[in-house]
Amino acid sequence: MTKTIENFMRYVRVDTQSAEDSPVIPSTVKQHDLAGMLVRELTEMGAQEIVYDEEHCYVYASVPASPGYEESPVLGFVAHMDTSPAVTGTDVKPRIVEGYDGADIVLNEQLNIVMKTEDFPNLSGYVGKDLIVTDGTTLLGADDKAGVAEIMAMAETLLGHPEIGHGKIRIGFTPDEEVGCGADCFDVELFGADFAYTVDGGALGELEYENFNAAGARLTVHGRSVHPGDAKGRMKNAILIAQEFQGLLPVAENPMYTEGYEGFYHLDSIRGNVEETVADYIIRDHNRNLFEKKKKVFLDCVNFLNIKYGEGTVTVELKDSYYNMKEVILPHMHLIDNAKAVLEELGIEPKVIPIRGGTDGARLSFMGLPCPNLCTGGENFHGRYEFACVQSMEQITELLVRLAQRYGKNTV
Repeated sequence: MTKTIENFMRYVRVDTQSAEDSPVIPSTVKQHDLAGMLVRELTEMGAQEIVYDEEHCYVYASVPASPGYEESPVLGFVAHMDTSPAVTGTDVKPRIVEGYDGADIVLNEQLNIVMKTEDFPNLSGYVGKDLIVTDGTTLLGADDKAGVAEIMAMAETLLGHPEIGHGKIRIGFTPDEEVGCGADCFDVELFGADFAYTVDGGALGELEYENFNAAGARLTVHGRSVHPGDAKGRMKNAILIAQEFQGLLPVAENPMYTEGYEGFYHLDSIRGNVEETVADYIIRDHNRNLFEKKKKVFLDCVNFLNIKYGEGTVTVELKDSYYNMKEVILPHMHLIDNAKAVLEELGIEPKVIPIRGGTDGARLSFMGLPCPNLCTGGENFHGRYEFACVQSMEQITELLVRLAQRYGKNTV
């Protein structure tokens, strides 16, 4: 088992699930468990300039430049330590399916949890490969512990092989990416990189420098509860008004019906009763103008219902989350060109695609650190059917090593 896979199998067993609506960073104390482990391992391998932000759970470290490469650009690699709140990350039991045969994968025979090829046709691309899966009761955590494992293996490779020439490499591990706060306390000045990559993508070959413009909206409907026997003309059912609001949004602009560059409104959660109902939405679009129009439509629907049911019936808190990093990356397309060149050197077809989501790199780019996104070798993120490919992860570690070499040659 290679160091990349050893790292990954160890890291996924550490529960680092983040939490929505936490007022602090990190949103869960348990993220420090992995951060502390990484600090110890970085120290043992001989990394330098190790900084552990014990308040906010960020880890920074350096691989020093090879002699003669001190004037090369400083290149950073960033990954997040937390896992999604969507599915539990407690007691993850990873196992390797060796030489995948193309059939359905039984994750848990006792509970009849099966990853079916008809549900996940992407499995067809992994016949003959070794896949890391769970027992079906948790997510795996490849998002983004695969990225963490690959960066750590890269650092150990560079530190252990002085014959590999490279400039200074900066490493950053963040908390709370999955709840939109991964860059909130990231110290770009301390990090000190000229350019960076997040290692937080999916299948081998994916390379991304476009992402959604994103906003979050919390809709609160204030109803009036009256005994149903006396309700005529008096009751305002907050649940039904919330349903009415959803019905006003464009039906086709829903994640279930969109792909590629198409944006959407997504009802992420709803809870409440006749008196008060709260609905959380996310609004996404790659095009900034369409993004702004989507927010206006959302607010117009609020205004319509307030006219119909009375001012203050529906209130909304709407806040932008991040923007499309494309406008920051375009002046630095060497980041994409160099990554494509190294992928091709490794015999991997580059797949430059838009992210239908966001990464820490989107916000870091607007904080002054141009930061596109590289693949990790995982798929089916945020669910019990998540998996990672052993061979893909090993090749991605080599991709990171060769990128370090390439920027050591000052190829900007």
